[in-house]
Amino acid sequence: MAGEPRQARPPVPAASVFPLLRAFAFDALIAVVLVIGGTLAAAAIWTAWRAMAVAGEVGRDAAAIQAGIGHPGALAQMLFALGATSFAALVLYFWRRRADAAERALAHAALRQRATWGWTVLVGVAVFLGSSLLGWLGEQAGSAPVPTNLALVEEASRQWPVFLFLFAVLLAPAYEELLFRRVFFGRFLAAGRPWLGILVSSVAFALVHEVPGISANPPLAVVQLWLIYGGMGAAFAWLYWRTGSLWAPFLAHALNNGIALAVHGLA
Repeated sequence: MAGEPRQARPPVPAASVFPLLRAFAFDALIAVVLVIGGTLAAAAIWTAWRAMAVAGEVGRDAAAIQAGIGHPGALAQMLFALGATSFAALVLYFWRRRADAAERALAHAALRQRATWGWTVLVGVAVFLGSSLLGWLGEQAGSAPVPTNLALVEEASRQWPVFLFLFAVLLAPAYEELLFRRVFFGRFLAAGRPWLGILVSSVAFALVHEVPGISANPPLAVVQLWLIYGGMGAAFAWLYWRTGSLWAPFLAHALNNGIALAVHGLA
């Protein structure tokens, strides 16, 4: 029927909910372990490298070495996130949710349709406008949330603007779409449970971007950020479902991030 989301594959009977949720929980657990483990490994390598560099300057004074190591800067933290999360996304994709030749052919065919590009631009712009509207409404209610990564983005915009642009507009959307839309949402889509998949994958997307207890945001601000990130995740998942190509949400995600950088003067 016209206007209905187009499946990447022919419709299939809806699978049972609880086995799907168990599979999702296993995917999510693997992702968490790989991201945390990868981040800790990267931080350990960075610390060892810094310790050797500082030791070359101050000698073997342990206290001086410890004081000279310092903390990872914006570039190092972005590289940690890039390495750990992209590794987790790739492992889960190739191990758990690898696309076959038929699906890849359909995804590439979707890129040759003008409707795919139209929906991509529409969703990318709508996500930015919707996020901005939620932010404005929060301000009217006295809520001014501070995203967890804001300080990192501001530092990177001053010191590493080109890498920040590449990271925010190309690299982060690539591994986030592969993980959250292809692996997490794609499992539900293939099993005939797309609406459940939109809900579950969007909640996961929101929680990853605003982890409870990490920031100093009050509860209302945390809920506001969850609504913003959850709405983004839902829109990108729907776009993947609608077009049948992961390229569409990736490009929409990149467009949203690019507009945000340009509007807020962080590019």
